[in-house]
Amino acid sequence: MAWDEWEQLKEDAAEKHSTRVRLNQLPAEGGGGSAGQQGDLKTNQQDLAAVGNSAFKLFEDLGRLGRDAWSSSQTAAKDLTTQEFELGGALHLMQERWEKQLQSLLDACAHISNHMDFTKKAHQGDEYFIASTVSSIAELDKGFDERAER
Repeated sequence: MAWDEWEQLKEDAAEKHSTRVRLNQLPAEGGGGSAGQQGDLKTNQQDLAAVGNSAFKLFEDLGRLGRDAWSSSQTAAKDLTTQEFELGGALHLMQERWEKQLQSLLDACAHISNHMDFTKKAHQGDEYFIASTVSSIAELDKGFDERAER
């Protein structure tokens, strides 16, 4: 699948599930904060964790097993080239292309896994910032209330 084809599929999916305006009510999931509630931002969703874990496992397995045939392929390519078979050069070229594709896949898996970790930490930071800001506003309101009572 070509990159632009992938981008078009993502764009089409996003248009189908676009956000709609909701007035005078909370989302069905029960958004909004209340006393004792942990917060609205969720970073430990099982589906996102599964994606990150799968990407990490694929990264490890590909890194360990993705080059198993490299040595024997290079030996075969060299032997075939020495014997003046054109297949030797083709096998060498195929091995180089495999290496480039393998590296691209390893990079993508690492990016996905690292992004999941980064997203979780970023949302935890956002949650802390929001909670401290709301707490600060509550303290400020309390101060105004005390001042008005005097």
